[in-house]
Amino acid sequence: MGDGHILAAISGLPNFLVYFATALGLVALYLLLYTLATSPNEIALIRQNVLSASVALGFSLVGFALPLSSAVVYARELLDAVVWGLVAILVQILVYWLVRLIVPRLPHRIAAGEMSAALFLGAASLAAGILNAAAMR
Repeated sequence: MGDGHILAAISGLPNFLVYFATALGLVALYLLLYTLATSPNEIALIRQNVLSASVALGFSLVGFALPLSSAVVYARELLDAVVWGLVAILVQILVYWLVRLIVPRLPHRIAAGEMSAALFLGAASLAAGILNAAAMR
């Protein structure tokens, strides 16, 4: 591979770095807003080794990352990715509140380590993320 090929290969690096840093910032914002909007604080529970909190938050994070990745892929410009990333955050928070309507005492059950509640929330979050990602064009 000659010098021209190497330069061509890394010519997209600045654009990659901008989009990747923006995506990481949106992930951090997601984790902050999600843990503020939901109860209990899953991060605190994970630090206490509560597996159900890890499952619920982990699946919701994947459910957020899927549409965020679609937003990055389909964005015409960086602002498009940010706007659709914010929409993905709202969708995940909405899913949490909808699952709370279906699963009585959801926050208490997750905090108590009940895996059935955590898995259902996680699956709902993942399903919503898949649908959200597919709907972005």
